[in-house]
Amino acid sequence: MRILHTSDWHVGKVLKGRDRREEHRRVLAQVIEIAQAERPDLVIVAGDLYDTAAPTAEATKLVTRALSALRRTGARVVAIGGNHDNGQALDALRPWADAAGIELRGSFDNPRDLLIEGTTEGGERWRLVALPFLSQRYAVRAVEMYDLTEAESNQTYADLIARLIGKLSEPFTEPGVVNLITSHLTMVGASTGGGEREAHTIMGYAVPATVFPQNTHYVALGHLHRSQRVIAPCPVRYSGSPLAIDFGEEENVCSVAIVDVGVDKAAQVRDVPVTSALTLRTVRGTLEQLATVNLPEAWLRVLVREAPRPGLREDVQELLPNALEVRIDPDMLPDRTGARAAERSGRSPRELFGDYLDSRGNAEEGVRELFDELYDEVSSNQ
Repeated sequence: MRILHTSDWHVGKVLKGRDRREEHRRVLAQVIEIAQAERPDLVIVAGDLYDTAAPTAEATKLVTRALSALRRTGARVVAIGGNHDNGQALDALRPWADAAGIELRGSFDNPRDLLIEGTTEGGERWRLVALPFLSQRYAVRAVEMYDLTEAESNQTYADLIARLIGKLSEPFTEPGVVNLITSHLTMVGASTGGGEREAHTIMGYAVPATVFPQNTHYVALGHLHRSQRVIAPCPVRYSGSPLAIDFGEEENVCSVAIVDVGVDKAAQVRDVPVTSALTLRTVRGTLEQLATVNLPEAWLRVLVREAPRPGLREDVQELLPNALEVRIDPDMLPDRTGARAAERSGRSPRELFGDYLDSRGNAEEGVRELFDELYDEVSSNQ
């Protein structure tokens, strides 16, 4: 059988204040084109369909239309909730999903519902354990978290995930069936993509690859935005995000995974690039050097090698209209971290703000006086 594995769409993502709706339309259209060309039996979307737990109506329309279009290719479609998704809100879409022939799993309300079975047109049977993202706070009861050390709490979460997978995968012992798992997890030893939500990728959420049974034919993961294989007792892979979510991901190769696997055939994976989104690039230099940059098809993070001054950001954006973030190059700033920490002790907000301006070399007339006015106004209101 053939699987198209994708994840971490993050529809609704705003990058430094810039709406990326049109990019998401193009990216998902390309994913659909890949599905039409590759003719998979099964499409797996391994979580984070949305960037926020409260997606807009436009974002919901884009995601539901994309899932419907993937279903119209003839493939079974399974999508699970990620840490950015609202699991209960996804479950509320189940009547629509069921009518459209789409398997949508947002939360753990009914664990028996997390085992999905099917048969390909060629008659090959498959079985999929579909595990949405599970919060550590939900998985490990509050009283246990207070009584446990950090290491014990981390291990408790990993043990719970292992028990869940072990229980749901008990039918994997039946011969003649392709055994599959999809989940939204951080695996020990895997590399982050650069734009993930840090609170949900720290060690408290990391689980070892040994949670997956050896008789699993393929594990389709979401959560980490970099396409990668994970060393495990069975084939385990992150598909990565089909577009770079933030500037920390500018070196990632955006793609979806095409997997050919059978009962007696080891999983063979091909990454198919997705190139419809604008690239993200970091450039640095003086204004004179930045004037030579020619990257019209990229969103830019600009590190300016100039002394701070009023109007510098506007000058950069006049040269580079696609500059979403403009900062002074950190190499241009003095490293006074330790000294400043000692100096801050017992100092007033006015003095601390003055220290900040001094550290940035900002001597614009009136800034200190304006801060004093604002501080007095806030203090009076309080």
